[in-house]
Amino acid sequence: MRFLSIYKTIESSVPPTPEEMATMGKLIERGMKAGWLLSTEGCLPSKLGARVRRSEGKVTVTDGPFTEAKELVGGFAIMQANSKDEAIELAKNFLSIVGEGECELRQLYESNSAAQSNTDSRPRTQVAQKG
Repeated sequence: MRFLSIYKTIESSVPPTPEEMATMGKLIERGMKAGWLLSTEGCLPSKLGARVRRSEGKVTVTDGPFTEAKELVGGFAIMQANSKDEAIELAKNFLSIVGEGECELRQLYESNSAAQSNTDSRPRTQVAQKG
């Protein structure tokens, strides 16, 4: 099963330290090698972004920063897990590295042929833990 993990946190004006970036890089490398991490990206500050909304046939665009929001999307990951419980453990391990925030997990749609081809039942959570 594939899961989208949407990381939400309070926006900081301070970028990650080189040490924090190195720690995250190690987690990403372990996850990719182990096969549980399929894709991941972090977001730049919201002042560089925009929100595009369609409501009642009208489209509005709001440029960042989004100061009214308590939490913003800080990044995402697409993970391969054998169950929702395993995806939750992977998210917990991620949060132990990044600190405060929330990961919203959403299982991604897979066609029957793609779901049936996922026969690997090895737990991947051990490789995500700090090491």
